Amino acid sequence: MSSRPERSDEPGSRSGGPRFRGDDIVAGFAMTTNRNNIACGIDFMITNIPELIAPVGDWPSLHAAVQNGAGGVYFGLKELNMRDNALSFEQNELKKIAEYAGENDVKTYLTLNAIVFDDEITRVHKILRAAKEAGITAVIGWDMSVLEAARAEGVRIHLSTQASVSNFEAVKYYAGLGVKRIVLARECSLDRIKTIIKQIKTHGLQVEIETFIHGALCISISGRCFMSEYLLGQSANRGKCSQPCRRKYHITDLEGEAEFEIEDGYVLSPKDVCTLPFIEKLIDAGIHAFKIEGRMRAPEYVATVTRVYHDAISEYCNGTLTDVKKDNYIKALATVYNRGFSNGFYFGLPENDLAKASGSIATKRKHYIGEVLKYYSKINVAEILVRNDGLEKGDAILVTGNSTGAQKAVAEEMEREHQKIDRAEKGSKIAIKLPFAVKRGDKLFKLTAAQ
Repeated sequence: MSSRPERSDEPGSRSGGPRFRGDDIVAGFAMTTNRNNIACGIDFMITNIPELIAPVGDWPSLHAAVQNGAGGVYFGLKELNMRDNALSFEQNELKKIAEYAGENDVKTYLTLNAIVFDDEITRVHKILRAAKEAGITAVIGWDMSVLEAARAEGVRIHLSTQASVSNFEAVKYYAGLGVKRIVLARECSLDRIKTIIKQIKTHGLQVEIETFIHGALCISISGRCFMSEYLLGQSANRGKCSQPCRRKYHITDLEGEAEFEIEDGYVLSPKDVCTLPFIEKLIDAGIHAFKIEGRMRAPEYVATVTRVYHDAISEYCNGTLTDVKKDNYIKALATVYNRGFSNGFYFGLPENDLAKASGSIATKRKHYIGEVLKYYSKINVAEILVRNDGLEKGDAILVTGNSTGAQKAVAEEMEREHQKIDRAEKGSKIAIKLPFAVKRGDKLFKLTAAQ
């Protein structure tokens, strides 16, 4: 298929390639544990291999990120983060998260990036102590109370994009407060990012720069918006954004005599940023960490986007990233949730980069078929309870689960009561041969082209 990246490991597979943590060499080469120049088998030296950080909102997404080459993952608890309405995790899961990630050499970043009130300071300290005890790599915040509490508790702190840092003076100030990494404002152009990184080196500051490379953009300044609070009483700055900006609007005159629908009416909803077309420019800029947006998006989004960027970074550093491969990668990115793609602010103010729909325009859709009842590991067969019609032999399928992540396959072999079948009927129990292990309770979906 044209949407498949040119490699044996398609997005969503378990296998293939290194993880990028900011100190690794690329596929087929040895690893280094420092920031020295790295020879990549081509006629220039890559001085910075960026850490690839994936969003996770639940266990399936966490496994999908790890399986597909993330060097780090960021996530929130069910409070005090900017995705309070994501699935998120419980505090008592922190140790399990850190252990699973650590076993796979993946760093963990806990978001505490909502506005904090006085009566929540004690809770902030408890969360920070729990994060430290669990072995979480760092906490992402921007409220000064969180920064101060992290310093007091001895927890590494990264500054959230909510702080809207867009110049070197701000970088220097926060570095002086002990911040070790700064997620720059999304409004920074690539030239401004380069200038900031150059000044950091000139002044010898021990602070890293992180930027968003893929995912949703807000019409407001780095997400600090009051529209949801004003219209619906759900504060975006407390992680409860209801996204009224994603709706279509019309104009009504003050006399109430006329109404006009705004042409291409999603005037407050930008397309998603997608840096794949110019990913080499970001690598060359010396950005330490690349962040993917999308903690509220599905596991297959996390799997596909993480795998695509992982492979693109690897291929660029090996001198094998071509325009044809880029085109195929972009087609792969388009198969999962997106509102269309733009360059964001990397080359100046976005122009005419508004979404054409309120939701996703992904080229693939998933349809729930059923769930796994049993898995027979010796013969690689899953027993499925079919809850909806529509699955036929040869269909593309997706399986998601807490430890399965998001895995894709083709329904090449199906049986019912030991008889081969070409179609699964609603209410039946069928057996499907799979190229990966699954667990009881995993969900099975059929993938089709969007209409």
